[in-house]
Amino acid sequence: MTKEELFALMRGTIIVSCQATPGEPLYDPERSVMPLMARAAKQAGARMIRTSSVRDIMGIKEETGLPVIGLIKRDYPGYSGRITMTMREVDECMEALADIVSIDCTDTPRGDGLTAPEFLRQVREKYPNIIIMADCATLGEARAAYEAGADLVGSTMNGYTAATADCKGEPNYALVADMVAALPCPVIAEGRVHTPEQARKMLDLGAWAVVVGGAITRPLEIAARFMAVTK
Repeated sequence: MTKEELFALMRGTIIVSCQATPGEPLYDPERSVMPLMARAAKQAGARMIRTSSVRDIMGIKEETGLPVIGLIKRDYPGYSGRITMTMREVDECMEALADIVSIDCTDTPRGDGLTAPEFLRQVREKYPNIIIMADCATLGEARAAYEAGADLVGSTMNGYTAATADCKGEPNYALVADMVAALPCPVIAEGRVHTPEQARKMLDLGAWAVVVGGAITRPLEIAARFMAVTK
């Protein structure tokens, strides 16, 4: 699909995030269950999936035939972020045929000394036709990522950086509304969206699409929210 076709496909939809990393209950080193999660999401009407790891990018595309926003989570000394932090992860996403590659574009420290926009420009130089989703925590980061070549921006990292650590609880509607008002590219709402009503509100604010993960595909988080009301 072309970028325009992908954007048209996802507009006004829920993108289901199907991810499991080592240490999580649904992570199996022998066989991934994420393609089955993605199968369920497709049957429910999802048109696009977000996932991490080469194994799950390839497995979900094979299982569902849906386009995938791909990323690789990997820890590096000196890097505060984990989402597609170096060219190694970008290469892996491209080799796995991710339709869109998600990259951490926050202001958190990078071990290579680059800023996120500088890294994006390197990625764009190596892969001129790549479609990049910038995972951001603030409006300033989203602006900088767009100017550096990101094709779409997300509120993914809000609440996960030192500068936004106080952003907890409700989804950050104000941030998404500000991104929509300030940027000409699609804005993807992501983070702390736990109910259909919250997702609908994000779309009403102008979000191009909404990524929902924990509320759909992370049974530990889902169960913990129910258990919390008994304490």
